[in-house]
Amino acid sequence: MSDPLVIAIDSSTSATKAVVVDTTGAVLSSGKADIDLLTPGMDMYEHDPAQWWSSTESAVAQACAALGADERDRIRAICITHQRESFALVDEDGAALRPAILWLDSRAGEEIREYGSEHIHELSGKPADTTPALYKIAWLKKHEPEVLSAAHKLVDVHAYLAHRLVGRWVSAVGSADTLNLLDIANVDYSDELLDIAGVTREQMAELAPPASIIDTINPDILASWGLGPDVVLVAGVGDGQAAGLGTSAIAEDVAYVNIGTSIVAGVHAFEFAYSPAYRTLLGGIPDSFVLEIVQNSGSVLANWFRQELGDPALEGGLDPELDRAAAELEPGTAGLLTVPYWNAVQSPHWDPFAKGIMVGFGSAHTRAHLYRSIIEGMAMELRGNLERVQESSGRRLTELRCTGGGSRNPLYRRIFADATGLPLIVSGVDEVSAQGAAMMAMAAIGAYPDVQTASENMSSFVDKTEPDMAAYEVYGEWAAIQQDIYPALADIFTRINTATKRK
Repeated sequence: MSDPLVIAIDSSTSATKAVVVDTTGAVLSSGKADIDLLTPGMDMYEHDPAQWWSSTESAVAQACAALGADERDRIRAICITHQRESFALVDEDGAALRPAILWLDSRAGEEIREYGSEHIHELSGKPADTTPALYKIAWLKKHEPEVLSAAHKLVDVHAYLAHRLVGRWVSAVGSADTLNLLDIANVDYSDELLDIAGVTREQMAELAPPASIIDTINPDILASWGLGPDVVLVAGVGDGQAAGLGTSAIAEDVAYVNIGTSIVAGVHAFEFAYSPAYRTLLGGIPDSFVLEIVQNSGSVLANWFRQELGDPALEGGLDPELDRAAAELEPGTAGLLTVPYWNAVQSPHWDPFAKGIMVGFGSAHTRAHLYRSIIEGMAMELRGNLERVQESSGRRLTELRCTGGGSRNPLYRRIFADATGLPLIVSGVDEVSAQGAAMMAMAAIGAYPDVQTASENMSSFVDKTEPDMAAYEVYGEWAAIQQDIYPALADIFTRINTATKRK
């Protein structure tokens, strides 16, 4: 077909979105359905996996209903991107044996300490950390062994949805990889990691290469959406890797950064590498890797500040006056430095017990100083992480392709550009991970010769913030101090955790 459309599904922590995209990258219609977040205990976050499907079914139905019959007839493929690391245990019919455990769940601190090692990092590409499923599966092995052993399959979101769509337990390699159960260099499950987790190969989904056609979707499901019988399912990738495609951050000197609830940045690589500076993931481009930085505290930290310490009348909402006051302050915020580890730390220390730090309070500091210092703390942390990636990979970055809610905020853009010394180029697409999945789908059906070409032609950008290099130099001095704060206090966090557990 000369003018095909594709549907990209993005099943995230809070909702599933579906967007219909054409070959230029334009979004013709969209749908969204929420997913309930379950919190059964301290540091525990779960989903009912049935909502992964019900929200997908609803979101796609909305997107298709907004199209005319001629447009629905042009839809040729569906591709999935999704929250990474989250997993479910299911029986042969796909019914969940317990709630799914999510990526942000941090119940497995002891398992991280027991099993995490340099060897596991090299084997899987991922430092020991709260996010990968490996350690939470090992937690189940210890605390719910009967449920783990009874499971017909242990599946990520991609595999769960694929089973509903095509009747097979199949995941994309770049999706299953985030479970931390693959020998990443050989792109296959690792017997050693499966043994640590307490699961077998037979319990895992089959693996499909990125941007490959998995199968034709169940015709009854297609008919319920008003689609023709020949729409295929394309193997996708996790939402972080998909964002790199959606911003076309493929060249060696270009990185992407999602300034969202957390801050996720990365670069594409075409040879396997691993380092404490980043975690290594299989990419959405065949035979590629993504070297990814993850900072747990992004806009969630600014939201926390506004909710707890901001104008009560705004109930945590955006505060233009606070942004204006913070923008008038000089870089470095009069010596008030923030280490943004409110939700532990991934890059570069990978410490599940780390906590947030603010150093340098003085009587002249105001709410605006605190607010700006928090944003500067995120930006200087990104600066250090990007420097480590460049040093370990031997590359020199020239720009950041930017997405997420923070990329729409002029204060954020100015501080992040000045702190990193890199131009921030803002994506013109709201659902950038879905855009990446759409690019993979277009390549799979032959609308473009490969994923790279689809990415280059379907991406768009709306704004650019050039760094003030004088401010960059100032931030360099403050960043050098900020980067020394956590190492000086790391032992204290271990002691705090021990004391907290005794209580």
